Amino acid sequence: MAAQLNHTIVWSSDPAHCARFLAELLGLPAPFRFGHFEVVELDNGVALDFAKSEGPIQPQHYAFLISEADFDAVLDRIFQRGLPHWADPARRRPGEINRDDGGRGVYFAGPDDHFLEVLTRPYGTDAA
Repeated sequence: MAAQLNHTIVWSSDPAHCARFLAELLGLPAPFRFGHFEVVELDNGVALDFAKSEGPIQPQHYAFLISEADFDAVLDRIFQRGLPHWADPARRRPGEINRDDGGRGVYFAGPDDHFLEVLTRPYGTDAA
């Protein structure tokens, strides 16, 4: 049996704003509307379906594997927007990036405090 993640729901206070924020930061096409969702399609066929939450939002963590060139572009957008960012998930290394497993990574918060991460190498893949 083969299983692939197809989509997940991202609860948000303002789905259009949150979906647009993510798409712009990652350099993806603009979100599209499907039913009551604002959909951000990733390059591997997985979709993030942003939906309106009527109650408090439990922040989640979403990590995106990107190329080195795309990392530079995302980091530049983080700087342009003046977004706080960290090298670690505990937020102990503000204003830094990490170089784990021979790649680069950075964490930042989205509009509803979902903790977003971009990285250029999957963790545990350092050949050294």
